[in-house]
Amino acid sequence: MEVSWAGLLVVALGAAMQGSFALPQKFIRGWAWEKMWLVYSITAMIALPWLLIMAAIPEAWWAYPGVPGGVIARTALFGAGWGVGSVLFGLGIARVGMALAFAIIISLTAAVGSIVPLAVLHPDQLATRRGLLLFAGLAVVVIGVGLCSRAGAMKEAAAGRPATARGGFGRGLAICIASGIASPMMNFSFAFGGPIAEETRRLGSGPAAANFAVFAIAVSAGFLINAGYCLYLLARNRSWSSGEAGRGLSNTLLAIAMGALWLFGFYFYGSGAAWLGSYGPIVGWPVFMTVMVLVANFWGLATGEWKQAPPQARRLLKLGIAVLIAALIVIGAAAQA
Repeated sequence: MEVSWAGLLVVALGAAMQGSFALPQKFIRGWAWEKMWLVYSITAMIALPWLLIMAAIPEAWWAYPGVPGGVIARTALFGAGWGVGSVLFGLGIARVGMALAFAIIISLTAAVGSIVPLAVLHPDQLATRRGLLLFAGLAVVVIGVGLCSRAGAMKEAAAGRPATARGGFGRGLAICIASGIASPMMNFSFAFGGPIAEETRRLGSGPAAANFAVFAIAVSAGFLINAGYCLYLLARNRSWSSGEAGRGLSNTLLAIAMGALWLFGFYFYGSGAAWLGSYGPIVGWPVFMTVMVLVANFWGLATGEWKQAPPQARRLLKLGIAVLIAALIVIGAAAQA
C-alpha cells in the first residue's frame, strides 16, 4: 500500500507550527509561567477547538450522540493522559534540565506513539519491510534527539547550569520516563477514536475535519489537567497579579498566538494523518515529532540560544540535526514500502 507524500508534507507543516508555538513566549515579559500557560491552554485547548467545530464542522455535534459512549470516554481518557504527560514534561525539565528531559521524553514519545498503533492495528506488519524500516527510522530518531540533547547539556554545563545540579535526579528521571509514556496518548486518541471520525464523515464531513472532531474531545480532557495545574500554581505562588505595567495586552496576544500555533499544528497533523490512511498514526507520528524538534532547534539558533555555546556543542547539534533528517528519509521509505 502506497502512502501519500502530500500527507507527509501536511504532517510536516503541522510539526513546523508545533515547533514554533513556544517562540512567542520569548517575548512575554513579567508574567509568571503558570499565568502565561493558563491563557495559552484556554486558547489552544478550549476556545479555538470548539469555535472551529461550531464554525466549520457542524457534523461533529450530530456525530457525538451517534457514537458509543465508551468510544467518547476512551478518547477523553487518552486526552487526559496526554494532559498528564504535558504537566510531567514541565516537572521533568525542572528536575533534570531541558536537554536531558527532551532526550528522554521526545524519544519515548516518538517511539511509543508509533509502535503501539502499529502493534495494535497492524500486528502483521511488524516483521515486514515496512515495520523493519519504521523500527530503523525510530532508532535513528532516538539517536538524533539524543545528540541534540547532549549538545544542549554541554551548552548548559558551559553556562554553569549542569542538569545534575537540579537535585532529585533519580526522581526526575522517573518523571521524564512517565511523561514519555503518557505524552503519546494524544496520538492514541487519533488512532483509537476512529468511530468518532467515521460517524462525522458519514454525516458529510471531510477526513481532516472528522479527525479534528476526535482531537476536540481529547484536547478538552487534557485541558482539565493543564488548567488544574496552572490554577494550583497561581494559588500557591499568589501569581495572579504578576506582570509589568502596560504589558497585559501584548502578553495576552502573545499567549494567544502560542495557542493558535499549537492548535493548528495538531490540526494539520490530523489532516496529514487522514491522507495517510490507517498508517497515519504509525508513519505520520514520528515524522511529526522529528520535524518539530528540527524547527525548535532552528528557532533556538535563530534567536541566539546557542550563541554562547562552546564550538563542540554547536558541532554536536549540527550532527544531531543531520541524523534527524536521515531519520525522515528512512521513515519516508517506510511510508512507501
